[in-house]
Amino acid sequence: MPRRSSTVRAREFGAGVREAIRRAGLTGRGAAALAGWDHAKLSDLINGKGGVTEVELSRLLGICRTPADEHEHLLRLFREASTSGWLQLHGEKLPVQVRTLVEHEAQATEIIVWSLTLVPGLLQMPDYMRTLMLASPNVPDPKIDEYVMARVARQKIIEGRRQFTFYIHEQALRLPVGSSPVVMSDQLDHLQQMNMRPYITMRVVPTAIGAHPGTSGSFTLMKFSNVEPIVFLDTENSSVFLDDKASFEVYSRILKALDAVALDAAESKELIARIAT
Repeated sequence: MPRRSSTVRAREFGAGVREAIRRAGLTGRGAAALAGWDHAKLSDLINGKGGVTEVELSRLLGICRTPADEHEHLLRLFREASTSGWLQLHGEKLPVQVRTLVEHEAQATEIIVWSLTLVPGLLQMPDYMRTLMLASPNVPDPKIDEYVMARVARQKIIEGRRQFTFYIHEQALRLPVGSSPVVMSDQLDHLQQMNMRPYITMRVVPTAIGAHPGTSGSFTLMKFSNVEPIVFLDTENSSVFLDDKASFEVYSRILKALDAVALDAAESKELIARIAT
C-alpha cells in the first residue's frame, strides 16, 4: 500500500472522529446519513482529504453527542491538520497519559527506541517506574500509583504485530534504581525475559566506547504501514512529535550510527546477563 502524506495532528483528528462515532453507537454510514452526507464525504474527512466545513464538522460532532472538551479539541485539530510537527506543553499539570503517543504507538508497525540514561519506558517494571517518580519533584505522591498503572497499560502494545528495537546505553543498565538491590535485579531479569521474544531486539551501546552518536538524548522513532514515520521526544513537561522528512532523516542517521557502535543482539544479551548477576 502506498504511503500517504499525513501530519500527527491529522491522524489524531481522524482517530478522534472515528472514536466519537463509535461512542455514539453509530456506524460510519449511519453517522454520515444523519449528517446528510454520503459515506465518501465522511471517509475523506477522516482520512484528511478535506471537503467539509467547520460548521459541518461541528454538526456531525453534535449528532454524536461529543463532550464539549473533546468537541473543541477536534475542532482545533481540524483547523491545524496541515501543520507539521507538534510541541505539546503540559505546564505544571503533567498528563497521566499522552494521548497522541498512545494512539500512534497503537498504529505503529515498528518502534525503535534509543535510551541514554534509563531502561526504556516500555520495558520498565512497576517498582522501577515508582522509584523514578518518587525521585521526581514534579510527580505528586498521591498520583504515583495512577501514573504507574497508566504506563503499565501502555506496555500492552508489546506484542507480535509490531517489531521493537531498543538501543540502550550500558549506563542505563548499571544505574542503581530502587532503595534495595531487588528493584534493579528484578528489572534486569525482566529485560532478559522480554529479550527472548522474537519481535524484540535489544542492542547495548557500551560505556567503553566513550563519546557516541546518541549523546544528544533519547528518542523514539515509529514507522507505519501507510503513513510517514514520526519521531517522538519526551521532556520533563512537554512532548514533541516530528513528522517532517528532514527530522526523520536526522534521527535515522543517529540510529544508523548507533547500529554501527552497539553490541550485536547476542553480545547485548550476554552483557545484560552479566550485569544482572
